[in-house]
Amino acid sequence: MVKRVVVTGLGTINPLGNDVATYWAGLVAGRSGVGPITAFDASDQEVRIAAEVKEFDPVAYLGSKQARRMDRFSQFALAAADQAIADAGLTFDGSSHSGHIGVIIGTGIGGIKTLLDNMEIMRERGPRRVSALMVPMLMPNAAAGEIAIKYGLRGPAMSLSSACATGTNAIGEAAEQIRRGTVEVMICGGSESVMHPLTIAALSNMGAVSRRNDEPERACRPFDAERDGFVIGEGAGVLVLESLEHAQRRGARIYAEVIGYGSSCDAFHITAPDEEGAGAALSMRLALQDARLSPAEVDYINAHGTSTPLNDRTETRAIRSVFGAHAYRIPISSTKSMIGHLMGAAGAVEAIACIKTLETGIIHPTINYETPDPECDLDYVPNQARQTNPRTALSNSFGFGGHNATVIFRFWEGA
Repeated sequence: MVKRVVVTGLGTINPLGNDVATYWAGLVAGRSGVGPITAFDASDQEVRIAAEVKEFDPVAYLGSKQARRMDRFSQFALAAADQAIADAGLTFDGSSHSGHIGVIIGTGIGGIKTLLDNMEIMRERGPRRVSALMVPMLMPNAAAGEIAIKYGLRGPAMSLSSACATGTNAIGEAAEQIRRGTVEVMICGGSESVMHPLTIAALSNMGAVSRRNDEPERACRPFDAERDGFVIGEGAGVLVLESLEHAQRRGARIYAEVIGYGSSCDAFHITAPDEEGAGAALSMRLALQDARLSPAEVDYINAHGTSTPLNDRTETRAIRSVFGAHAYRIPISSTKSMIGHLMGAAGAVEAIACIKTLETGIIHPTINYETPDPECDLDYVPNQARQTNPRTALSNSFGFGGHNATVIFRFWEGA
C-alpha cells in the first residue's frame, strides 16, 4: 500500500530571515532581501548586489569548533534542520527506531567557498597549510551527513544535485521514500552558499544575473518586461516529512500533505531552457498525474520565476500549455522576487512559502512587477499580497542541465 506523506516541520535560513516566521512576514509584506554584497569587496565586479543571509552567527548555532569544521552551506542546512525538527516536535534517542528516519539534503554546488579558500591558501602558503578537513567540508553530501550524525539517524542519508531544481527534487524523492515504506520520516530540503568573487564573476560573465547595482531592492523583477537577470542568493530550507500514520500516531501537527511529484529533463541545452517549455510542462503534468488532480483543481502556483528573460517567458508558456484557459485564473507568484535565487536551496525555501500559503490563505506577491510583458500575460500577484484561501499549491523548480521538478501540496483538513 502506498503511504500518504505529510509535512510536520519547517525550518529556514534565508535573506529575509533566519526562521520561518520572519521569512513569511517578509514575504507577505513584499520586503526585498537584496542589497549590496558584504561578504567580500565587490567594487571591481560588474555585479555588486546579492541576496545574502543576514545576522547569522554559526558559532551561536553550532559552537566554535563545529562551526570551523563546516562550510557555510552545511551550517545553514544544520541550523534549518534543527528548526524543522524542533517544529515537528521530534525527539531521537539513538535507538534502532532511528533506522526508519532518513535525510536528503541537496545542493547545487556544495562547499565551493571552502575549495576556493584552500586553493588560495595553497598558492600563498604552500600545500602543508591546506586544511585536512577541506574534503569533508566541501563535499556535497556533507550537510546530509552532519544532520544524520547529530541526530543519530541511520536511515538513508544522501545528497542530490540537479542545479536549481535540487530543493524540489529533494522533497519529491524524500516523499517517495516514505510512500514506498522505506522510512517513516525524512528530513529533506536544500542548502547553498556561493558568495565568493569567483562565482559572482562567473555568473556575471554568463549574462545570467541582474546588473541593477544602483537599485538592488528593485533588481529582481520576475515576469516584468524590464527584467535583466536573476539575483544570486544563499540560504537553506528544510522540511520534515512523515507518513500520515506515523504523524497521527504521535499526535503531530500537520501543515499540509504532499500529493504530487514530477521530474523531467529538457534534453535541450546545458543552460538555456527549451523555448516552448516542453520539459517544464512535462514535469507539471507528471505531478498532476501523480496527485490525481485535474489542472482546474490547482489553486496557486509558486513559479520558478527567476527574472531572466528566457525563464519567465518559457515558464509562462509551459503553464499555459498545461492549464489552458485555467492558467489565466490561477494566482502565480515568484518568491525569488524577494529572496533572490537560492539555487540548490530555492525549491525547498519556496516549498515552505507554499505551505504557509495553504496554512494562512495568503498568497505573497511578486514584487517589482511594473511593466507588463505581452509574452508573460498571467496573474503574477503583482506587488501586494492577496487573501484567497487556496487548497492546492504547485511549486516549480528548473535548473541548468535542463532539470525540471514540480511538487504539489494540499491543505490539511484532517482525514
